[in-house]
Amino acid sequence: MQRKILVTSALPYANGEIHLGHLLEYIQSDIWVRFQKMMGNECHYVCADDAHGTPIMLKADELDITPEELIKGVSERHQMDFKDFAINFSQYHSTHSDENREISANIFNKLNDAGYIKTRTISQAFDPEKQMFLPDRFIKGDCPKCGATDQYGDNCEVCGATYSPTELKNAKSAISGAIPITKDSEHYFFDLPQFEAQLKEWTHSGHLQDEISNKLAEWFEQGLQQWDISRDAPYFGFQIPGVENKYFYVWLDAPIGYMASFKKLCNEQSIDFDEYFNKDSKTELYHFIGKDIVYFHALFWPAILMGAEYRTPNAIFAHGFLTVNGQKMSKSRGTFIQARTYLENLNPECLRYYYAYKLSSKIDDIDLNLEDFKQRVNSDLVGKVVNIASRSTGFIVKKFNKTLSAYVIKQDLYNEFVAQGDNISKLYEARNYNQAMREIMKLADKANQYIDLHKPWQMAKEVNKQTQVHDVTSLAINLFRVLMTYLKPVLPVMAEYVEVFLNIDTLNWHDLKHPLTNHKINKFKPLMSRIEGTQINQVIESSKQNIQIIEKKNPGTEYNSN
Repeated sequence: MQRKILVTSALPYANGEIHLGHLLEYIQSDIWVRFQKMMGNECHYVCADDAHGTPIMLKADELDITPEELIKGVSERHQMDFKDFAINFSQYHSTHSDENREISANIFNKLNDAGYIKTRTISQAFDPEKQMFLPDRFIKGDCPKCGATDQYGDNCEVCGATYSPTELKNAKSAISGAIPITKDSEHYFFDLPQFEAQLKEWTHSGHLQDEISNKLAEWFEQGLQQWDISRDAPYFGFQIPGVENKYFYVWLDAPIGYMASFKKLCNEQSIDFDEYFNKDSKTELYHFIGKDIVYFHALFWPAILMGAEYRTPNAIFAHGFLTVNGQKMSKSRGTFIQARTYLENLNPECLRYYYAYKLSSKIDDIDLNLEDFKQRVNSDLVGKVVNIASRSTGFIVKKFNKTLSAYVIKQDLYNEFVAQGDNISKLYEARNYNQAMREIMKLADKANQYIDLHKPWQMAKEVNKQTQVHDVTSLAINLFRVLMTYLKPVLPVMAEYVEVFLNIDTLNWHDLKHPLTNHKINKFKPLMSRIEGTQINQVIESSKQNIQIIEKKNPGTEYNSN
């Protein structure tokens, strides 16, 4: 039976470029979506730029452009990066959209009418020069615990302490340098504690990975707090309905952006939005996120959906962070690599494969070891998979009029490859891509061993062995077809080239039981080049230069790494 699935990835913030850390999630999601489509399921994949908040307002002000102009340019660059990495969204939108404004207001009104919105007066740091309230990240000073200078208003990056901005010593506004004053303001709060019982049940009902459920148990023990969902003007965002100078906090309308992006897709393609989001929906909803935003997605978001009487997600899939060469991405070492810098030097599908080779259903951090990356791609994709086709096709083209033999010479070997499809599909479904890649490479090894055993290049020299050459190389091409079908969710661009080479409409999982016999193929063209050390060195050097250029243009500003 065909499943109906909606998949989302976390929304990239619209004040910086896409980097390799971001791509870990989008590649993980895209592989899963492509796999679902290959299985014949209806699967929609939506995302959007997260376009609201104080940082965007301030960045636009610094550049002397409107926030709308800023987010438009960033969105265009984001979408180009995603496209070039073969991330195939059904819809890519912006949280600054009519759909999001409408749904956010609707949800707020529902929550308010049901008694889940509270108001109270709070004291906040205020910049007397800029005449604006300061978010914690825009206050800097000395850590009250260890004394480290130039620390943010919410936590110390030196000793790890957390505190309130009022505890910071020698506090200054990071925007103007002025000494903040304290000012009162009425704020709107979502009453999260009202949902404690429902959330406890939901978070232990198979919707989350075990590690996440255990972490949430700690937060329940500490006690859930009301969540401040409002910000004071000036602020770039949606005004709270019926309230002057109050705006929705960016984290309220950001996850609603999933719904808004899907709503736009529904309007364009006549899909029934309510079928996917009504309380009793039989469709499936999955969020792929980083482990750093679990609190928002596994507590606030389901509670908001419950309160507004929408369906909750079937599951939230969290992943770990990306390290490069075993360490946090570093600007000075050149390992803080933007998507565009990578694309200018290396094949994007190499990174898709390496991430797949590393990713599992766990939330462990993933290390991009650049030397291992080079060796893994060269060994697996070039040396094993592509090698099967490149060493066999010449015989078919030159000696047998580009036509594969009329039957499969070793049916049991072919059947063994096809039989692995069930196991590999289960691994994809469970997001254990690392195991799937290993199973596929075991098969690639067997295919190469078969070719090495029969040595068609030697048989080709003997007049009476031409039929065997034809049969052996034809089987090799058929084994290659199976492998590329299994790899298609990971290597969609290479798969398209292979479809042209094999002269078939599509590499389809369900077609594999029928090998290609008496079938005409096309001339083989190189599918992937080896990665050279010079290419990786160039990526690192370019990354260092990019950071220097950005910091020269914006002295004293933090380069966005979120």
